[in-house]
Amino acid sequence: MRGDEEARERGELVVRPQALLLTLFGDHVLDRGVAVSTGSVVAVLDRLGVGEHATRTAVARMVRRDLLGTVRRGRRVFLGLTRHGGEVLRDGLHRLTTDVVDRDWDGRWTLLSFSVPEARRADRHALRKRLAWLGFAPLRSGVWVSPGTADVERVLAELDLLDHAEVFRAEAAGWTDPARIVREAWDLPAIEADYRAFLSRWEDGTYDALDVLCRRVRLTAEWLLLVRQDPRLPASLLPAGWPGVVAQRRFRALHGRLVAPSVACAERELVVVATG
Repeated sequence: MRGDEEARERGELVVRPQALLLTLFGDHVLDRGVAVSTGSVVAVLDRLGVGEHATRTAVARMVRRDLLGTVRRGRRVFLGLTRHGGEVLRDGLHRLTTDVVDRDWDGRWTLLSFSVPEARRADRHALRKRLAWLGFAPLRSGVWVSPGTADVERVLAELDLLDHAEVFRAEAAGWTDPARIVREAWDLPAIEADYRAFLSRWEDGTYDALDVLCRRVRLTAEWLLLVRQDPRLPASLLPAGWPGVVAQRRFRALHGRLVAPSVACAERELVVVATG
């Protein structure tokens, strides 16, 4: 889209409406037993540069995907989180509070080998997407690797693929260099560039034109996009001076300053109703 191209030319990160919506609901709806009026949601995203049509289209898609549900009070429509939507947001909240590097790695890898029939191409695509979110990357054809201990069994079970995969916990041996595995499996230069771009965008004064509610939404949505692409690799296998560590400090400092005033702003501007 033209707007996306112009944003990239200005060095901005393109954040889709759904990401902004999920962040808004994670900040101000999750586990609060409330739903927020559609008009309030449209108003917030409008201040973030998203038009009403794009917002309502994103909302409709999220309802179809069972992330949001509608609540009616007379003629007014309110939006609340579904059970599935809450689970997705709690997973994102875990990412916000987890360090971007693993400082306690035990030297062991999780290896996953799978072969999904062509007739289940959609499930294969879904598996690859879920594996990337869990911090896995393809090492060889049909073999994915992660230095973490993610619950890959749960993902395989949800996709009914347990009979098509094997999982191992292993250590590198002989001439195998763990740092080389990292360089081959993950695009470290791209991840590093993304963190440096985040640091550049969020220098003091950036986005000050936004009110505190919108600034927190924008900041958190950008950070979640970054950590979604970061496999949380062991610190010992990353280049010296890894910018992810500095970027995380910047995010936490800015976020910490925005929480209280953004909650106060939300209480003034979001029209909510109790749902439970």
